[in-house]
Amino acid sequence: MGILRATMLPLLSIFFLLSLSGQVSASESFIHCLLNHSQPSHPISAAIYTPNNGSFSSVLQAYIRNLRFNTTTTRKPFLIVTALHDSHIQAAIVCAQTHNLQMKIRSGGHDYEGVSYVAEVPFFVLDMFNLRSIDIDVESETAWVQAGATLGEVYYRIYEKSNTHGFPAGVCPTVGVGGHFSGGGYGNMMRKYGLSVDNIIDAQLVDVKGRLLNRKSMGEDLFWAIRGGGGASFGVVVSYKIKLVRVPEIVTVFNVAKTLEQNATDIVSKWQHVADKLDENLFIRLILDVVNGTNKENTGRATFFALFLGDSEQLLSVMNKSFPELGLKKSDCNETSWVQSVLFWTNFALGTPNDVLLSRVPQTLTYLKRKSDYVKEPISKAGLELIWKKLIELKYVALTFNPYGGRMSEIPAEAVPFPHRAGNLAKIQYAANWNEGGEEVTDYYINLTRKLYSFMTPFVSKNPREAFFNYKDLDLGINHNGKASYQEGRVYGIKYFKRNFNRLVEIKTKVDPGNFFRNEQSIPTLPNKRK
Repeated sequence: MGILRATMLPLLSIFFLLSLSGQVSASESFIHCLLNHSQPSHPISAAIYTPNNGSFSSVLQAYIRNLRFNTTTTRKPFLIVTALHDSHIQAAIVCAQTHNLQMKIRSGGHDYEGVSYVAEVPFFVLDMFNLRSIDIDVESETAWVQAGATLGEVYYRIYEKSNTHGFPAGVCPTVGVGGHFSGGGYGNMMRKYGLSVDNIIDAQLVDVKGRLLNRKSMGEDLFWAIRGGGGASFGVVVSYKIKLVRVPEIVTVFNVAKTLEQNATDIVSKWQHVADKLDENLFIRLILDVVNGTNKENTGRATFFALFLGDSEQLLSVMNKSFPELGLKKSDCNETSWVQSVLFWTNFALGTPNDVLLSRVPQTLTYLKRKSDYVKEPISKAGLELIWKKLIELKYVALTFNPYGGRMSEIPAEAVPFPHRAGNLAKIQYAANWNEGGEEVTDYYINLTRKLYSFMTPFVSKNPREAFFNYKDLDLGINHNGKASYQEGRVYGIKYFKRNFNRLVEIKTKVDPGNFFRNEQSIPTLPNKRK
């Protein structure tokens, strides 16, 4: 951390810059407060970045994963605290409340709407990327993982200790643990083992009073809330204790694509009837997008992306029995280790060194928009034909279907805040990516996702139209955290959490009655309990 200390400027120069931005008293006092709350053994000065620090922009931009929020007009924080120790988190929370400042908490920066590092009011960022320790205990099949670690780092550290253990979380290695776990993140083993949060057994959190709590001291209500309800509404999660899951030494992956000319509609129709009922060791993701056909006209493509916890012989037996329509062949199957399967799912070539999982640099950075839906019943072939037609018309939006069933149908909807369990065939992600900046271009692509989302209304869940919290979508509603906070929060809260929203609100009201931990889609307090 020598570079950090070397680049720190005298406080007088910091305050001078703040004076230019019109934030003199609050920011100056805030920095004084942070320094006064700093422990001599863990000084906070090296963790403080202001805009006149030469590294400020690089620190801010290092974990921006959506280029929509990395523009000259994007509101920037007036300060970043890159916590190096628990005490830095405690100081940030205590001082931010004292000075009535908005705090955003960032782990990996993959929030689709930039909520962890963007705000419409003056704010600072508590950045967790330095708190990334991972302690694997294979004997007890558990691990303590700090919030600033990435999923790739977790998987690599497990691989270092065991080739028969894994963890059921996401397939993007650069995603931060803090947001992924606390929002109910999932992966391609969810039909076998459920979500990440279904395999969390303890946690450490700094609450609104600055206390460092574990499961026992925080109580079961708060522990329940931070496993899928979004940790940033309740405190700052420092670390999670996870239960490792067992995986075979050999797993099998495949990626098979079919166009409309190759009977994609019939195959997709059959997928809908079997994907949630297959052997729980098999997860087949379905992606619908548009490509150039053989006649150089746009056509629909269905891609079947799979992980099977077993060898190819077992997989072919399952497929030939339950899903022969895909026509899976032995040559389509790739037998590999579980850790290599993560790379395959991230579009790395099999055989890529496993330590690429330690890289914090995304393979690509784009402008993007995401939305989500849940499918309860198979869509008719006539409906699929209409969807293909709409996809070809819009051209630049893809639909990804993630199958449920298996363990996901066995876990009660109220076990954790994530409520989407039995009765769901699949979750849909709407995805648009583009590589050009500008408001007009951005509005064009966002509008494409909204048009497709509107078109899909007859085919998805209703009353409420459900959504996945970790696929953050501000189209569902924004909380301005004023007098109407509860009413605003209920609009998106019911979609994300269904009946569990009410329990989340009760817990929030109890542990953070002043609504300090707030953002554009946080859990609100009950209106008559606000300070």
